[in-house]
Amino acid sequence: MTAAKPASLLPGLVYAAAGAIAFSGKAIIVKLAYRWGVDAVQLIMLRMLFALPLFVAMAWWAGRGQPPLSGREWAGIVGLGLTGYYLASFLDFAGLAYITASLERLILYLSPTLVLLLGWLMHHKPFTRMQLAGMAVSYVGVAMVFGHELGAMGPGTVWGSVLVFGSAVSYAIYLVYSGQMVKTLGSIRLVGLATSFACLCCIVQFVVLRPLNTAFAVAPQVIWLSVLNATLCTAVPVLLVMMAIERIGPALASQIGMIGPLSTIAMSALLLGEPFTGWIAVGTVLVLAGIWVFTRGASR
Repeated sequence: MTAAKPASLLPGLVYAAAGAIAFSGKAIIVKLAYRWGVDAVQLIMLRMLFALPLFVAMAWWAGRGQPPLSGREWAGIVGLGLTGYYLASFLDFAGLAYITASLERLILYLSPTLVLLLGWLMHHKPFTRMQLAGMAVSYVGVAMVFGHELGAMGPGTVWGSVLVFGSAVSYAIYLVYSGQMVKTLGSIRLVGLATSFACLCCIVQFVVLRPLNTAFAVAPQVIWLSVLNATLCTAVPVLLVMMAIERIGPALASQIGMIGPLSTIAMSALLLGEPFTGWIAVGTVLVLAGIWVFTRGASR
């Protein structure tokens, strides 16, 4: 029995690691696409356009045999789709035009601390000393990387960091309010429906802000990068993480997810040519260590 237990965890561990790496590739693809002169409005429209059929299929498959949704449930899906997937995604894409993929990933990795802060603001949930220590360490790490990048890339770093931090806040709001609906609808059905609505929002945003005949007036490389983003870095990791949680639980899956920032930094250096400096290395170690301490403090 003891010998079989690690083997039984292996598929879940592999799914969690693969999902984290696939998610982290999103920033790399966005940065590559920006080299072909596309902007955030058009790029996120293409990503969501190609992802929409996948999420509609996901919602249909998970909803088979389930009772129809009430008006209140539809309202919840709309709200979660707006905050967790439309606004969070758009702010993230817009911020990546100004900052490196490495800094973007480290800022987004602060989401657990933002969830706790929202819980404190709305429900007065207390902090533990370990959580406060972990938050302090992780924010110092982000500040180190931010300060280094500000000196190297100029004031645009401030605006890009604000946009990405807004993305992290928006996704934290989604996490806070999605808990009850996950219990009611199931995680895959909720993600499929909420993300499908977000896809429609991104498409409508483009139709309102840009001429319709320019939708595909981009370099072929942007189209293929968007297809890759929609599949490998959007729909596929959602399924991988869900399968991982089913097998090893959310806590262990979250810990394995710490590989995400590391993979982003590695890919940004190898594929984008972004510099890997001692500041980035130390800042990343501090962020990961701080989040690890923070999550340990939450479990006590």
